[in-house]
Amino acid sequence: QLHLVESGGGLVQPGGSLRLSCEVSGYIMGYYTLGWFLQAPGKEREGVSCISTSDSSTYYADAVKGRFTISRDNTENTVYLQMNSLEPNDTAVYYCAAGVFLHHTVRTACNILRASDSWGQGTQVTVSS
Repeated sequence: QLHLVESGGGLVQPGGSLRLSCEVSGYIMGYYTLGWFLQAPGKEREGVSCISTSDSSTYYADAVKGRFTISRDNTENTVYLQMNSLEPNDTAVYYCAAGVFLHHTVRTACNILRASDSWGQGTQVTVSS
C-alpha cells in the first residue's frame, strides 16, 4: 500500500546530531501511525518513536526520551526523526513503517507496528569517535 523511503543517516561523533527523513507515498485509509524503528546487527527491531496522524500524539522509547524528536509536515508526506546527543549505542539501521490501528493509543500502535512486514529500505546511523 505505502512506499517508504528513509534518508539522512550517516556517521557522527558521540554527542552529535542527525535528522532522519521518511518520505511516504501511496494510499492508506484514514489516519495512521508512522514510526521509526532501529535494528542493530543480530538483534530484533526495536521501537524508537511513533506519531499518530490523527492528533500528532507521540511515543518515545525510554532510551531516546529527551534526545530524539519525531515530527511530520503538514501534508503528512514526510516524517522526521531529529536525533540529538547521539550515543554509540544508537548505532543501527533505522527504518520507518506505517499502519492503521483503530482505537489504539500511539504507544500501543507503535508496539504493534514493530511487527509490520512493510518497511522502507532503512538508513544507517553510525555513532563513533
